[in-house]
Amino acid sequence: MAAPVDLELKKAFTELQAKVMDTQQKMKLADLQIEQLSKTKKHAHLTDTEVMMLVDETRMYEGVGRMFILQPKGVIHNQLLEKQRIAEEKIKELEQKKSYLERSVKEAEDNIREMLMARRAQ
Repeated sequence: MAAPVDLELKKAFTELQAKVMDTQQKMKLADLQIEQLSKTKKHAHLTDTEVMMLVDETRMYEGVGRMFILQPKGVIHNQLLEKQRIAEEKIKELEQKKSYLERSVKEAEDNIREMLMARRAQ
C-alpha cells in the first residue's frame, strides 16, 4: 500500500524539479531582457539630454536603414522620449512576469511539503 504513495511523491518531485528548472530559465531570460531594456532606456535618456543642449536650428538626422533623414529637433526629442517610455513599460511587464514565476514555484514547493507532511502523519 505504501508503494503507490511513494510513486505519487516521486512523480510530484519530478514534476516540481522540471517546473523549477523551466522557471529558472524563464527568470534568467527575463533578467537579461530587463538588463538590455535598461541599457536601451539609459542610452535614449543620455542621447536626449545631449540633443536638448543643442541649438534648435541644428541639423539632425535620423538613421533609417542605410540612409539618414533630416528631422527637426522636436521630432528627435519625441522619438527618444517614446523609446524611454516603451522600455520602461516592458521592464515593468517583465518584473511582473518574474514575480509571478517566483510565486508559482513557491506554491509548488509548498504543495510538495504538504504532501510530505500528510505522508508522515499516516
